[in-house]
Amino acid sequence: MMAPVQVKQCVVCGRTIEWRKKWERNWGSIRYCSNACRRRKLSPTDQELEAAILGLLAERADGGTICPSEAARRVNPENWRGLMEPARMAGRRLVDRGEVLFTQQGRVVDSSTAKGPIRIRLR
Repeated sequence: MMAPVQVKQCVVCGRTIEWRKKWERNWGSIRYCSNACRRRKLSPTDQELEAAILGLLAERADGGTICPSEAARRVNPENWRGLMEPARMAGRRLVDRGEVLFTQQGRVVDSSTAKGPIRIRLR
């Protein structure tokens, strides 16, 4: 029998979690893609980054995009580089909720697998 094709998003980083046989009994309770995400959990900074992304996009003209670094700079201007990956994670969570899209060179890309520079725009 073939395994059901089921996909979830990690609640911390927003990456895709694919169904695995070993999770068959507790698939409904799987929330994290890794032990690192399980330990990290969501913080107030993560919520600030999501709000910053949405706030910056609201200030842009229709179809305008932002770089995750802009949200990181808005949340912590002094130490924004340390917030780059959390900003991308916040963007992926917003993609999962259907609020924004990730783009590269003007084309929409999968937020879980996108590598390199990305831009975020409203859906």
